[in-house]
Amino acid sequence: MSAPQPGAGAVPGPESIADRAAAVVHAAGAKGHRHEPLAKHTTMRVGGPADVLVEARDVATLVALVRAARRAAVPVTVLGRGSNVVVADEGIRGLVILSKAEGCRVEDDRLIADAGLPLARAATVAQKAGLAGLEFGLAIPGTVGGAIWGNAGAHGSDIATVLESVNVLRTDGAEATEPASALLLKYRDSRIKGSSGGKTTGELILTATFRLNLAHPGAVKARHEEILRWRQEHQPLNKPSAGSVFRNPPGDSAGRLIEAVGFKGRRLGGAVISEKHANFIVNEGGATAADVHGLADTARDAVRAQFGIDLVYEVQFIGAWPDQP
Repeated sequence: MSAPQPGAGAVPGPESIADRAAAVVHAAGAKGHRHEPLAKHTTMRVGGPADVLVEARDVATLVALVRAARRAAVPVTVLGRGSNVVVADEGIRGLVILSKAEGCRVEDDRLIADAGLPLARAATVAQKAGLAGLEFGLAIPGTVGGAIWGNAGAHGSDIATVLESVNVLRTDGAEATEPASALLLKYRDSRIKGSSGGKTTGELILTATFRLNLAHPGAVKARHEEILRWRQEHQPLNKPSAGSVFRNPPGDSAGRLIEAVGFKGRRLGGAVISEKHANFIVNEGGATAADVHGLADTARDAVRAQFGIDLVYEVQFIGAWPDQP
């Protein structure tokens, strides 16, 4: 997932933005959808419409659409599988691109993947090729690009441990290959995400190269099965959610803190803090984005009041929220 990336120059009014977004898609020879409900394209199953939504089935199309949107001063948001995000009930203005670029190949001990490839599928490709190191990817519901953007991790590992290099689209429209070290990867953050500095860079991950370890496919598969069993036992996989709501504070876990303040099972509208894992908010049916945000804020306030700990959001609240420009 990438944060919204503004086009250059003055931003026009909402109707003009939608018209320009539609014109960008038409000029690219792609098929866009006006007022497409984004609840259909996010794992939380909430969110209002995109002005215009389009799929990019390959990296070249993705790059062409983003460049064209920027030239036309159209805000552009790129989504993968729609995990780790809560889209506002008012939706997202401008152009929303679903990254469906899912190319992948193995070269010796390296796996090269397009940003739109689900990380769980990348982990499976690596396993079948006898490569170890990406097993934790089975626990990540997003794509390669989104996982790198937020340095996703689980089960004692993260993207930073296996990423060798990336190809990115810069804000000036040029493509560049950079080593993993240039991304400044740290706990659930990167230079491109920019959450520690408060502002995303507007760059877009296109492809990634992972350097892995040779291993017997059977041994890697056994680790996969262990991770899947753990997820089924500890996470609410059968209900819509955006994944972990908060980052874990140093030396503690957000789920433990939320459970300790008695918020397991707490409800707001159709949003409920999971009885299975308190760092998950699930959509029990009919939840709105406002329900999810309000419930998460209430849990965060309760943890602050009881423990003096300010939980930091891991999920991203994107789109036209009332309190955001």
